[in-house]
Amino acid sequence: MNNKESLFVFRLCCIALVVTSMTFAIRAGILGQLGNEFGLTGTELGWVNAMAFLGFPLATMIGGAIYNAIGAKKLVTLAFFCHLLGLLLTIYAGGFWGLLISTFLIGFANGSVEAGCNPLIAEMYPDNKTTMLNRFHVWFPGGIVIGALASNAMTSLGFNWQWQVALILIPTFCYGALLLKSQFPEFDRQFHSTASNLRHLFSPLYLFLVVCMTFTATTELGTQQWIERILSASGASPMLMLAMITGLMAVGRAFAGPIVHQFSPTGVLLGSAILAASGIFLMSQAQGYFVYIAAILFALGVTYFWPTMLGCVAEYTPKTGALGMSIIGGAGMFAVSMWNPVIGHWIDDARAQAQVANLSPTETDFVAGQAVLQNLFIFPCVLIVAFIGLYLFINKSKKQQYAKSA
Repeated sequence: MNNKESLFVFRLCCIALVVTSMTFAIRAGILGQLGNEFGLTGTELGWVNAMAFLGFPLATMIGGAIYNAIGAKKLVTLAFFCHLLGLLLTIYAGGFWGLLISTFLIGFANGSVEAGCNPLIAEMYPDNKTTMLNRFHVWFPGGIVIGALASNAMTSLGFNWQWQVALILIPTFCYGALLLKSQFPEFDRQFHSTASNLRHLFSPLYLFLVVCMTFTATTELGTQQWIERILSASGASPMLMLAMITGLMAVGRAFAGPIVHQFSPTGVLLGSAILAASGIFLMSQAQGYFVYIAAILFALGVTYFWPTMLGCVAEYTPKTGALGMSIIGGAGMFAVSMWNPVIGHWIDDARAQAQVANLSPTETDFVAGQAVLQNLFIFPCVLIVAFIGLYLFINKSKKQQYAKSA
């Protein structure tokens, strides 16, 4: 496969990821409208959110298992049809159950994109895996910027949530059209064995990375998905803040190569955890314009989490193959799906406690938001300890390998 064909497929994957990220951003922007229109509580909205994160790991686990047999193109095609059906069913949803089903389909589509595209990109660029995965994942925050700004503008102009969801159909049809004329690379099946991948999933290092992924994903996506409800009374615009956070993430991932080469993937992860913890802590204390400063720190922290975790799997446990990359992505999203109702319950509980204190609605929302952020602060703190251990372990392993080869 020549460079021109590889670039065409890479761009197709990026547009599919834009669709994935726009579903995250616009869902975060319309949660309040959904709650008001259908009379949903924070906990019920948490279950709706959870379906997106539950469908994702199911798709990645299935996709990872069948990737070697059917190839990336069929997985991305499956993603297209699930995106299309899920978006249409969301637009015509009549209540809680309709939103649950449609959101699950969108989550399944998002997982199929990851299951097909991540191992494909790692194989297309074997000498530059972590850097190219970061460049691919530029379009996750990039798509969130597009979705957040569009949601904010459309809400201001009086467009209802159905029109905001319909907007996502545009890039969906774009990558669907590209699929019709794309030629995906063919890899030697002799070196792509799902059974072999499965055996290597049980290495201690891989299992450790999976556990870490559940914390990195919740730190990043658990915070972003609820940013409208958490920060609505802080004095800052939640959707503009989401756009700023993800805009910084997109720029950071675009220039990930020199940073990864300078500090190594494990060093990048450790620094990211420290910055993310600092950002969430400051957001839980600040209000007004200071919230934006705290959000910048948070953005710098979560920028490299997802693609660098995938890069660690590709570089440090390469024999886990496509299945390993799919499983770890699925584990991250599954963790977020489990924490979403909990976060929704934290909001309901904090609001109830604040109302007992006879606070105004604005003060109630502000106190509840700060309480939730203080709970989320625990996740990056755990990661700091975990990534110190990972950094020391990888450095020790490299020294031992160097000593043996000397």
